[in-house]
Amino acid sequence: MLTINPKEVSTGKLHQYLLGAVAPRPIAFASTIDEEGNPNLSPFSFFNVFGANPPIMIFSPARSVRNNTTKHTLDNVEKIKEVVINIVNYDIVQQMSLSSTMYPKGVNEFVKAGLTMLPSEEVKPFRVAESPVQFECKVNDIIYTGNEGGAGNLIVCEVVKVHIKEEVLNEEGLIDQYKIDLVSRAGGSFYSRARDGFFEIPKPLSTLGVGVDQIPDPIRNSTVLTGNNLGVLANVEALPNAEVVDNFAQEHPEYLGLSEEKKHTFAQQYLDKNDVESAWKVLLINR
Repeated sequence: MLTINPKEVSTGKLHQYLLGAVAPRPIAFASTIDEEGNPNLSPFSFFNVFGANPPIMIFSPARSVRNNTTKHTLDNVEKIKEVVINIVNYDIVQQMSLSSTMYPKGVNEFVKAGLTMLPSEEVKPFRVAESPVQFECKVNDIIYTGNEGGAGNLIVCEVVKVHIKEEVLNEEGLIDQYKIDLVSRAGGSFYSRARDGFFEIPKPLSTLGVGVDQIPDPIRNSTVLTGNNLGVLANVEALPNAEVVDNFAQEHPEYLGLSEEKKHTFAQQYLDKNDVESAWKVLLINR
């Protein structure tokens, strides 16, 4: 048996052991605003519910293991003590993953991830309209566990309003675990789909994905491509250039002259095989 003294291994390696062993973990898709009213949206898997009377949730935007920086979410709730915790299901998991990209302060992750800002009723931060359950919360306390990289910052939230999509409810008016199709986080690039088991999502680029807002309108407004499809397409550093697309079109004349719907269908098939580059080339033919 491997035995580890936490003080004798690097923080990065200990972090991997902890996240690989303590899994699957629910995901808090946290929406906050800064003092200027700029929205921020980011997922955190150090999260759970800790009481019902009062209803308390805690999540932790930990300090970066790599460079000891703090998350914009933490910076925001220190000033504006409100947050919306949106629940992640399979339908929005790729967009959720894209939003975890370290975009500069002031960049709206709702826009980058192609998600809809829905006004809250009791707090200032926006809800994620696509999320099946949204918890509007007031921040009661922040517990700082340390000052070094990897240290947790426990944000203690009291739920002041809950919004649940009726489509995930059963006949008794309670949440149906099959209908809600929840997703949780594990170690590395692994996630778990509660009703089906493990799957992988490549981590967002260490550079910056272009974001859903940079996808051409006919693609972004597709009737074929899903939100998850758009999230994958948006997690590229740059779109293929015209020469690359033209070369691809010459090699695949079967994609010439197709309707938008047909092209989107073929691109989706490439995405199902994790071939994002070819999907983009199909989409950009004749554009």
